[in-house]
Amino acid sequence: MPLRVDADRMQADFEALSSFGATSDGGVARTTFSEPHLAVRAWLLERGRAAGLETRVDSATNHSVLLPTTRPGGRTLMLGSHLDSVRHGGRYDGALGVLCALEVVRSVKDADLDLPVTLEAVDFTDEEGTLIGLLGSWAMAGILTREILAAPRGGRELLVSELERMGLTETGLLEARRAPETLAGYLELHIEQGPVLERAGVDIGVVTGIIGSASFSVVFEGDARHAGTTPMDARRDAAVGASAFVLGVRETVITRFPGCVATVGNIETEPGSFNVVPGRALLRLECRSLDRAEQDALEQALTARAHAEAERYGLGVTVERLGRWEPEPTDEEIRAAFEKAATELGLTSLRMPSGAGHDAQALAAITRSGMVFVPSVGGVSHDPSELTRWEDCVNGANVLLNATVELARAAA
Repeated sequence: MPLRVDADRMQADFEALSSFGATSDGGVARTTFSEPHLAVRAWLLERGRAAGLETRVDSATNHSVLLPTTRPGGRTLMLGSHLDSVRHGGRYDGALGVLCALEVVRSVKDADLDLPVTLEAVDFTDEEGTLIGLLGSWAMAGILTREILAAPRGGRELLVSELERMGLTETGLLEARRAPETLAGYLELHIEQGPVLERAGVDIGVVTGIIGSASFSVVFEGDARHAGTTPMDARRDAAVGASAFVLGVRETVITRFPGCVATVGNIETEPGSFNVVPGRALLRLECRSLDRAEQDALEQALTARAHAEAERYGLGVTVERLGRWEPEPTDEEIRAAFEKAATELGLTSLRMPSGAGHDAQALAAITRSGMVFVPSVGGVSHDPSELTRWEDCVNGANVLLNATVELARAAA
């Protein structure tokens, strides 16, 4: 008979967890190192200690709840996700994965199972990118570098001030790396954040690979001139070049990279007045692919498009890469364990890629890594209306539990 989590306990904890940073529209606001974020992380450790489990915080402030093995020399099988959110996020993204990881570890302890590995439920720091993005998992995997710290996604000034406020150091972040030989794998449950499972009527998504992405700052430079006295054909309008580039991004991806996506998520013009021709336009660009070579080609094509539009309108342009996450396949044995668990629980499953980045992507650099998805109602995510039906949450937790036990026993 398959094992099952304590669904009532898990639901009570989910409601408690969701109260940290709760917003009036039903979502949460728990950006990295905000007061609600610090409070919910303390709550996680408290719940672990209440269950008789060990707790730990590393030098990158990754928070862990552990059930140590009694076997000498046993490795660690990690489970987890993140408790931080985007500024106006939903209750399920990341948080459900941490809660399910905690519930799996508690359920194994409740069942008095003697597993040959230590189980570790982890809440990773800054997955959503308030400061860097995947900060905690990059640090644990040894991917974080001083070059990344020098030009973080959220800005160098913010990173330095937040590290100082939290009593952290860059050296400490870099020293959080875990030795690969001590790990037996990493498992992550997450909401799908898309409509595929719901549309297909499938209970569980088994992730085959996690998409890679790169983010850029693109700055077009022109001349700020009087809007009434400067003829149209005499203008070096940075906003015109930026607008042409936005349309060019869409055209480039659709015509040359049909399996990829790219987004311009922010445009700012200076001086930002209706009666002055914009002399400067700043854009934030992101592009994603499941293939490393294709990701390289996509980045090169979009950079070339920025330069082409700048030349077309007589502008200067600077393209600066702010960060890159490499695409990573998941481990086949972990995929099979998820599928077996789903089948034994009477659930349907579907293999699918992940179009969003996750901590599992970073951990794949040092250990075998896998993910399981549960359906998102309407495919909505990063929004207060984000919803996964509770039955699906419990189904996912049970799949994670049974796959964890199988993989733990096999690790012996």
